[in-house]
Amino acid sequence: MDTSRISSFVSGLWDAEIVPQLVEYIRIPNKSPMFDAKWAEHGYMDQAVALMETWARGKLAAFPGSTLEVVRLEGRTPLIYIDIPAQGAAAGATDETVVLYGHLDKQPEMTGWADDLGPWTPVIKGDKLYGRGGADDGYAIFGSLAALLALRDQNVPHARCVIMIEACEESGSYDLPYYVDHLASRIGNPALVVCLDSGCGNYDQLWLTTSLRGMTGGNLTVQVLEEGVHSGDASGVVPSSFRILRDLLSRLEDPENGNIKPKELYVDIPAQRVEQARLSAEVLGTAVYDKFPFVEGMKPVTDDLTELVLNRTWRPQLAVTGVGGMPALDSAGNVLRPKTSVKLSLRVPPTLSGAKAGQFVKQLLESDPPYGAKVTFDLEKDGSGWSAPQLSPWLEDAVAEASKHYFGAPAAYMGEGGSIPFMGMLGEKFPQAQFLITGVLGPHSNAHGPNEFLHIPTGKRVSMVVADVVARHFAHVSGA
Repeated sequence: MDTSRISSFVSGLWDAEIVPQLVEYIRIPNKSPMFDAKWAEHGYMDQAVALMETWARGKLAAFPGSTLEVVRLEGRTPLIYIDIPAQGAAAGATDETVVLYGHLDKQPEMTGWADDLGPWTPVIKGDKLYGRGGADDGYAIFGSLAALLALRDQNVPHARCVIMIEACEESGSYDLPYYVDHLASRIGNPALVVCLDSGCGNYDQLWLTTSLRGMTGGNLTVQVLEEGVHSGDASGVVPSSFRILRDLLSRLEDPENGNIKPKELYVDIPAQRVEQARLSAEVLGTAVYDKFPFVEGMKPVTDDLTELVLNRTWRPQLAVTGVGGMPALDSAGNVLRPKTSVKLSLRVPPTLSGAKAGQFVKQLLESDPPYGAKVTFDLEKDGSGWSAPQLSPWLEDAVAEASKHYFGAPAAYMGEGGSIPFMGMLGEKFPQAQFLITGVLGPHSNAHGPNEFLHIPTGKRVSMVVADVVARHFAHVSGA
């Protein structure tokens, strides 16, 4: 395998075809079902699927016997399923399967975009492609096929590859288990799982994700009145729904430091993960926190860089991501409002059950409400996290060599604070599988927020790494 030829092929394909495809993909407002209840009626998801399907079908001629199907289970988001048989002169030497995973649904618009940018407005500035979904995770199908096409260009053999692109990840992947069960006999027993939906600590080296936090959350509502009343008349008599809500949240989170209070929401962090966090902190330095757009004078929760890494990868943390029941500032009269609602997003440790955490939080918040207020916590998400199995020696070596070839630097290992439900699902179903979890979401890429961008050179290099590792996987299992 000629690594310089891999680099040239992948880079050329990205420039000529993949970036233009991603530009068109960004224009499509195919928000995940949680953020667009009428997604099927609006048809944007189908547009995104059609764009990817058309491009992918045009590439499959390079792989004899390959197939592509858009699988549609009744009432569920679609899934793109591509099956590429083992390729190369010695392909019959192994019956192993590599699964490559990504998703095409997007987060909602979010406010705060720069004047010349927008969620559905693709803009290229230097090495960055701005717009919603390019980095999270629209590039995955293109990057996966680019990697396999680069191998085909040199007739480098590889094992059977299955590419799965779902359309429900940003809503917690609640449709995906049905597809995995539906396709179980066709997927087989994966030996290697490649996921391109993760992050990177910088753009200078390959980053492997060692763990992912789980997530639970939903809408917490405190109601005190049937309708709003004059605040001058009621304040001091009727407890404020906002104050009660604030009190309830203090059961869960310490308002002084942001620590989650219940011990039931913690796990013992493995020593290896603590050491990896320490090494990651050494590599990144203050980039652990200064990648975020702090206002002037703002500081992180602690100066201990290792603790910051552990906070965002292995400890539970709460975010309030939405508010209901409050008028805008310019239309807020002197009214004691009848109710207040907030959307809670609670990240939980990788090895803690998201479902159990959700039920625990529901009971914690709803029980014994202050003043007898009507308190409801409607759960929306309960995805569990994932902790990677130890890398096999061949994969550890392959990752090290690939990072050296295509990034010119050693590989780095770190947990991620986000969630990819598919990884936990596959980890349970296929405990013997090896995992290569990586991605392009690095400093300032701002997935889910305003000014999200894809760092194009990193997208190219990650595709090159996938090609290299898939080739080395075949060499390992076939004894070549």
